[in-house]
Amino acid sequence: MSYAEEHLRETIRVVEKLDAAVLEKMAELLAAVRTRGGRLFILGVGGSAANASHAVNDFRKIAGFEAYAPTDNVSELTARTNDEGWQSVFVEWLRGSRLTDKDAVLVFSVGGGSLEKNVSPNLVSALQFAKQTGAAILGIVGRDGGYTAQVADACAIIPTVNPANVTPHSEAFQAVVWHLLVSHPTLKIAQTKWESTK
Repeated sequence: MSYAEEHLRETIRVVEKLDAAVLEKMAELLAAVRTRGGRLFILGVGGSAANASHAVNDFRKIAGFEAYAPTDNVSELTARTNDEGWQSVFVEWLRGSRLTDKDAVLVFSVGGGSLEKNVSPNLVSALQFAKQTGAAILGIVGRDGGYTAQVADACAIIPTVNPANVTPHSEAFQAVVWHLLVSHPTLKIAQTKWESTK
């Protein structure tokens, strides 16, 4: 079997193992955030940061959210990293955005953050603050989900079907899940271009 065939078979297995009930719960929680006038803050690092930027567009344009990703503001991100350190960049950004209990934080991450392993401590700090403020917490994460899965109100954990491919499947399926969410009848309010073109 070629690598391409193997990777595609792994992708099929990931789809088969995704928890549809969790995805429905995420859609319900997000609909409640939008109904109460809350904002959506999407956090991610590396490839997940790029996904966060794309998802912000989709949640704003297709699902009518006021949505933001702190990594889209390179000037503030680098200033905070330089002046205060990487661990606090997201929590201070959320604090400056006046996060409230009407809002939601959505984490895109392979590992979900772990203070013990010193992996993505910036996500952990941000989620600790989100818990204190009462904001809804959602995640799309890989492996066991780390800290995000422990504290989230709803968290899609991308199943590990091959330990050597945790990162590519996790980051690829962040896109699958957020596209599912913005296409969900509970959330979608605007027609996408190609579906409206005859």
